[in-house]
Amino acid sequence: MAFREFDAPQLSRRSLFRSGAWLSVGAVAAGVPGASALMAHDVGHAFPEVAKLADNYVSQRKVANLLVYLGRGQEDMAHTVGGGKLAFGSDANVGEDSLYRIYSMTKPITGMATMMCVEDGHFGLDTPLAEILPAFSDMQVLKTPDGALDDTVPAETQITIRQLLTHTSGLSYIIDAKGPLLAAFAENGLVGGRVSRMPIPGLPEVDAAPSLEVFADRLATLPLVAQPGTKWIYSASLDLLGRVIEVASGQSFEEFLTSRIFEPCGMTSTYFTVPESERSRMTTNYGFLGDMPIPIDPGPSSVFLDKPSFPAGGGGLVSSPRDYDRFLQMLLGYGQIDGVQVMESDTVRTGVSNILPAGVDTTGSWIEGEGFGAGGRSSNGSYGWGGAAGTLAAADFRMNMRTGLYTQYMPPEKYPIRQQFIEALATDLMAAKAAA
Repeated sequence: MAFREFDAPQLSRRSLFRSGAWLSVGAVAAGVPGASALMAHDVGHAFPEVAKLADNYVSQRKVANLLVYLGRGQEDMAHTVGGGKLAFGSDANVGEDSLYRIYSMTKPITGMATMMCVEDGHFGLDTPLAEILPAFSDMQVLKTPDGALDDTVPAETQITIRQLLTHTSGLSYIIDAKGPLLAAFAENGLVGGRVSRMPIPGLPEVDAAPSLEVFADRLATLPLVAQPGTKWIYSASLDLLGRVIEVASGQSFEEFLTSRIFEPCGMTSTYFTVPESERSRMTTNYGFLGDMPIPIDPGPSSVFLDKPSFPAGGGGLVSSPRDYDRFLQMLLGYGQIDGVQVMESDTVRTGVSNILPAGVDTTGSWIEGEGFGAGGRSSNGSYGWGGAAGTLAAADFRMNMRTGLYTQYMPPEKYPIRQQFIEALATDLMAAKAAA
């Protein structure tokens, strides 16, 4: 089938990059006393509903793979459920070291990197952004989200680091901006996620800003869509925090992540640019022509093999289930993993907790009635986020669990895999507890 025959409405930038709402394991199964102890059981017996879910999607060829990765507390061993191939037609099985585009699952990593800067004393949660990036000292706010870029009123308060971490700064995103603001985002290359080397109908081609510095400077020239600290609006703020980290720490954003998180956590397969030597581990990402999955970013020639214009803290990373699980393990260890103190325990406790500004309006948003931490949802003792290609991961502190869901298709709303996964996992946990 010709590439140009894609169903364009399914492949708008807005639909591709929305993370989608998701529930934590704790939100569904928190009433299961002692459920975390079930992680010591063999997965073939303990998670039949999860296994059935994965098998159904893969055997029906809805997705090329669906791998669930589960760990308990600080135990190094994690269990896998499901599987599949790196791509339809491939002979290579996916596993814990396969490489997945995690997109917005990058945000919790950037959030924790920002919290490290707080820990280092570079700034506080309520430090004005303009103290670090002066270009943001005189922001304007659109009177209407789709209005003319000069139809504005002055921002009543300064943007803070807390607001950037929690999507409450008033900034917008290329996936949600409207009218002239959307055009300005595209013209200025203010996009943090890559999809394909090939043009995709319905997805405008955008030349990304050439560096984080330029990204930040250009973003500062555009108006906000809400007064800072008043509304939860999914935004480019985690991408912007990459530049904040650079200026505050004196290191490049990528160097900071590598030296402060990836290396001490033993995350050896997390990249902004996938090395040529690791090409064979890369999964293929799919879009859809009706219900037919069509490769939009084949693993062997993925756009993520190219160096990006800038390292996007909001959606730029590729990682493996094993690697991301190491990040979750560090969080569940309150900053410690394998005897290494990566972050102070109080820093982790703050970062995974609800740090939303007081009085912020979350009505109608993905997090209505819930909390938000440093770059990820904070709800019922669980902290994490999902990615635009169907992935999902969380550290659940109430259940002492690490959970990850890995597959590759866009947009994530095509299938309800993530909600079904949470429900299946909760069913398995409750059934096993009842049997015990």
